[in-house]
Amino acid sequence: MGWHRELLIGFDLETTGTDPFEARIVTAAVVEVRDGEIAGRREWLADPGVPIPPDASAVHGISDERAAAEGLPADRVADAVADALTGYWAAGVPVVAYNASFDLTLLAAELRRHGLPSLGDRLGGAPPAPVVDPYTIDRWVDRYRRGKRTLEAVCAEYGVVLDTAHDAGADALAAARLARAIADRHPKVAALGPAELHRRQIEWHAAWAADFQSFLRRKGNADAVVDGAWPLREPEGTRV
Repeated sequence: MGWHRELLIGFDLETTGTDPFEARIVTAAVVEVRDGEIAGRREWLADPGVPIPPDASAVHGISDERAAAEGLPADRVADAVADALTGYWAAGVPVVAYNASFDLTLLAAELRRHGLPSLGDRLGGAPPAPVVDPYTIDRWVDRYRRGKRTLEAVCAEYGVVLDTAHDAGADALAAARLARAIADRHPKVAALGPAELHRRQIEWHAAWAADFQSFLRRKGNADAVVDGAWPLREPEGTRV
């Protein structure tokens, strides 16, 4: 039957910026998806505690005023999202996130910022797994396809409907459906168990990062560094 035909957990964050170590959560969604349909859904609006830049508001539509009036404290949102995700991982259920290293790294940074238990702490020292990242998988199995690799573009490639891009709930649902569509198109991906697929994605991302770093350096950026860690990046000063 394959992992893609079982329960999948779509996960997405909308944030104040693009640096996962500095940006803050604005909205979050955790969506249970079975057979491509929503089986459960939780969403959060946070007051990030810092101004939301206009460029970020233009993307996800959340203003400072709305976040302050309607949002929960940022620490409560980060704690609730982390509890939700680690509950699924503890049960062996795959969490699907598009460009997972951004969302999970940002969540981990929020937990550190607020002095909350890390994802690993909540899992008794185990890493957050299994994770399914359609971005990493598609980039490996169809590496020579031209064009953008945004969620919208890759959904279009696989015939997945994305109702409202940059809405956390819609993006989380689309990511789960996209993971299923990729596995349907690529039987070798579908045949892997969730744990093995997680391990392969670590390898695939590291290989991509090394290749991309080499490309950037050949093009004249001698100091280019592309982080090969997946699905969690570590802040500067803690990497080994």
